[in-house]
Amino acid sequence: MRRAAFGIFVVLLGASVLAQRPSDPALLVPETAPDLDYVVAPTAVTLPAGVTMGAAASVAFDANGHLFVLTRGDKTFFEFNPDGSFVRSFGDKLFTRSHGLRIDRDGNLWATDVGGHVVVKMNRDGQPLLTIGTRGEGGEWNEATGSHKLNQPNDVVIAANGDVFIAQGHTPGAEGDARVLKFDKAGKFIKSWGGKGSGPGQFQVAHGIAIDGKGLVWVADRENQRIQVFDQDGKFVREVKYKGLPCSLDIGRQYMYMVNGFAGQVLRLDLDGKVLAAMGKPGKGPGEFGEAHMIAVNQKGEIYVADSVNAALVKFVKK
Repeated sequence: MRRAAFGIFVVLLGASVLAQRPSDPALLVPETAPDLDYVVAPTAVTLPAGVTMGAAASVAFDANGHLFVLTRGDKTFFEFNPDGSFVRSFGDKLFTRSHGLRIDRDGNLWATDVGGHVVVKMNRDGQPLLTIGTRGEGGEWNEATGSHKLNQPNDVVIAANGDVFIAQGHTPGAEGDARVLKFDKAGKFIKSWGGKGSGPGQFQVAHGIAIDGKGLVWVADRENQRIQVFDQDGKFVREVKYKGLPCSLDIGRQYMYMVNGFAGQVLRLDLDGKVLAAMGKPGKGPGEFGEAHMIAVNQKGEIYVADSVNAALVKFVKK
């Protein structure tokens, strides 16, 4: 079957993508940061002739190295082999506005619908196993009143024991309820923390979430230009400030990699969050971003970035 290369310059079909505000070059991490030792790959994945993929919202790898792309197009999910060749697409317009994606140890897909106010756990066939939130209704999670609503869930991560952590609150300013909610593996609510603000433990936009090797929860507090670190009971541990707009983290054994949103950068961090190297800037050229939205790094160290504004999937390989 003839296949089409899917590179970084192709505008993906199937979704309208608009930046929330202009990029600000002043947000770039200073030029004193060393250049990240990666280059843009000519193609990220290949698609069969006639197949198009909607704007990439998020990316994740399973235990076998297969790449899954969560899109805002007609098909919600795309799966690719480790070499980037197409496996399948599935899920007809499942979400109102796709946003975050994780794959748990059992290979289940966890995806967030920021517009539909739900987080959905699915098996490999795309069949729903668990839905957290009330579809189409944003609001408060309050066990006392029986209100089981999320408010713009952005990202999700699953702890080693199966507990589920959801970062929510996509809208900056007074609107939205920016916080982290914790559930057990069956979807039973445990607790939440956060709320709008700039103090310790508060968020403006809780955009991305990850868990490190020590079990600490790292939350990308985008508009506050910081990452906040908590234990799994929500106790504030510390914050790390950045020039930029932290959106998403991939935490490995040696490094962390972070995407810097509308600042259009990919950063390498040490395991304490210190910037070691950086690459990228706002734009539409090679290695530039409309919004470096979500990031995933495979076992070979290749970096994949979902650029939700330029509607592109970008792959970087080591020099």
